[in-house]
Parts: sequence; C-alpha cells; structure tokens
Amino acid sequence: MLPTDHELQAALALQEARTADWHALPAEPSHSGLLGLVEENHRCNFELWHEEDRARRDDLGHEHVYRAKRSIDGWNQRRNDCIERLDRWILERVGAFAEGTPMNSETPGMILDRLSILALKAYHMREEAERADAPEEHRAACRGRLAVILRQREDLGDAFVELMRGVARGTRGFRAYFQFKMYNDPALNPQLYRGGD
Repeated sequence: MLPTDHELQAALALQEARTADWHALPAEPSHSGLLGLVEENHRCNFELWHEEDRARRDDLGHEHVYRAKRSIDGWNQRRNDCIERLDRWILERVGAFAEGTPMNSETPGMILDRLSILALKAYHMREEAERADAPEEHRAACRGRLAVILRQREDLGDAFVELMRGVARGTRGFRAYFQFKMYNDPALNPQLYRGGD
C-alpha cells in the first residue's frame, strides 16, 4: 500500500527535523519503511553537504582534499543507492503501470532527494540570515534567498504529493532508470581497470 498524504508530509517534515537534530547530535537514522529510506537518503546528503564544505578549505593541505574527495565519492554512491531503493520501495507497492499512463520525468526518489537538499540549504541559509557577526546587508540578502528556498521546497513538496496521488490513482507513472555509476566500478572505469595513462 502506498503512503497516505499524511505519511508523505511526515517524510518531508522528517528531513527538516533531522537537519536540525544532526547538527547537535551524531547523524543516526532511526526509522524503517518509507521514513527509514527518506532518513537514510537525507543522512547521505547531510554528510555530503558538510564534506563538500570541508573540501573547499585550502589551509589543510592536499591530503585533506584527497580524503575529502574519497569521502564525497562514497557518500554520493550511497545517496544514489538510496534514491534507487526509494523508487523500488514505491514500485513494489504499485506494480506495473497501465499502457499509456503518462510518465513523470523525475522519479519520487529523485524528488525526495532534491527536497532533502533544499532542507539542508534552508537550514544553512537561515544560519547565515541570523549570523550575528555578519553585516546587516549580508543577513538581509540571505533572508531574501531563504524565502526563495522555502517557496521552492514548498512547491516541490506539493508536486511530490500530487505525483504520488497520481501514482496511487494510476493516472501518473514513472520509470526508474537505475543509475549505472561508472566511476566507482573497477570493471567500468578505465582509470581503474587499465591504470593511469
């Protein structure tokens, strides 16, 4: 059975709650089912966000950048795996779509991933908008950006719920073209199976 509107809204609220929680405590997913998958995907984006920030520091040396790049690759692979698991979870509950069902360009997992990133973006933009040591011009610009991010997340959340309603009614579908990430696969990345040229 597909999740109700209430459960879908709970998934979106969970992304916001975990963003705040995990800035205070270690990031540990605690749910199962759809919420567990949403939480796991969000953890990947949470870790990616902060690893990307650390990777941009130029005061820690080349070894730091090398390790950060490896960590980013690992979290990004897990993130893509989570998106696929989200889509599989939904497809297992829907079954096959009838011939001729209009197909959405993005899968529910892809949309939830984008919503996760927007939750992180909103949290960090809010921090900047409220940063006491920043000039008022900076804070004002960040308040304006935050308003746009929040509106974008609301619009995308509404689109996600509408897509899921259409999937439940059988009036909208999606195809999960599962990713074939080549760069982490030693059988598909020439730099790994041939070695450096």
